[in-house]
Amino acid sequence: MRSGVSNISPSRQKLLNTRRWVVKVGSALLTDDDSGLNTGMVQSWVDQIVGLRRLGVEVVLVSSGAVAAGMRRLGWRERPHELYRLQAAAAIGQMGITQLYESAFKSHAIHTAQVLLTNADLADRQRYLNARSTLRGLLDLNIIPVVNENDTVVTDEIRFGDNDTLAALVANLIEAEVLVLLTDQAGLYDSDPRVRSDAKLIREAQAGATHLSAMAGPSSAVGRGGMITKLEAARKAARSGTATIIADGAMPNILMQLKDGEDLGTLLNPPGSRLAARKQWLASQLQVKGRLFLDRGAAQVLTRDGRSLLPVGVKDTEGDFKRGELVTCMNPEGSEVARGLVNYSAGETHQIMGHSSGEIETLLGYVNEPELIHRDNMVIL
Repeated sequence: MRSGVSNISPSRQKLLNTRRWVVKVGSALLTDDDSGLNTGMVQSWVDQIVGLRRLGVEVVLVSSGAVAAGMRRLGWRERPHELYRLQAAAAIGQMGITQLYESAFKSHAIHTAQVLLTNADLADRQRYLNARSTLRGLLDLNIIPVVNENDTVVTDEIRFGDNDTLAALVANLIEAEVLVLLTDQAGLYDSDPRVRSDAKLIREAQAGATHLSAMAGPSSAVGRGGMITKLEAARKAARSGTATIIADGAMPNILMQLKDGEDLGTLLNPPGSRLAARKQWLASQLQVKGRLFLDRGAAQVLTRDGRSLLPVGVKDTEGDFKRGELVTCMNPEGSEVARGLVNYSAGETHQIMGHSSGEIETLLGYVNEPELIHRDNMVIL
């Protein structure tokens, strides 16, 4: 490790202590022109992810390639435009990808879990919380989640459009510190390196910077995304304070080198701190659906210690909110002190308010979460 080396940039230095990554593998890397799925490359990434785990890094893997792998099996050279043909290719290819990752991680005695998502899963706040709980639960169990868009059922209205966007939304979902987009390029260049020999690699920039879009090139024949979608993904990931790295997935030991602070790929830094980005996302992007009125002790615990809100500290509710919707938290003086995504509906909250978390199952007959609002889904105002 290079943690003692002083010539690492401040932004790269921060990577040394990160503990939660989302790694996205692109279609162009995952598929081999001659034999379909590139098993050697997959085993290399899996070995590196296992290495990151041993360093204490939780990893969610977002994998493209279902459609591309299906195209290879069907002998198609160009990506079809018809939705039913895309879905057919995805259904065929997804089996091979799932088996390949499961086999590669099994060589390290590590279990994987397939998670298929659509945009609707993350746009709907209740399903968002369910997906978040599932992913975090899998990480707690030391299982590697392998996420892909559910290409077999998506329609034009709900598709993410590319797995770069999906990876960014997963980074938002689990509040990852780093999003790594592995591609077949060394990073973002100031011009197309396939055309201009003097093209220069952009080593570091701010996510969302407007001048970067002019540098992005087209997508590949088998993938939906291109460099422009990676820039947009970095902008989305930055909402939750996540740094994005665009790097060459074929480079030996690329993930471990990035964790070690090596100056590789293009690092796109979030413009603000994690707390500021999270506050902006919760405060401005979602509509408030109700209010929770807290006792003095609960209000003080939230504002002073930044802890989760438990039902015992709630005295009353207002509004007909559902699980996963945004509610505000009011102190006894009537001032808003926090807001967040609630784990229980208004009716459920009214039943469990004033009671300890241990009583939830007795009162409701089930338990979703021990917290009414988890601190990760809350912003203090």
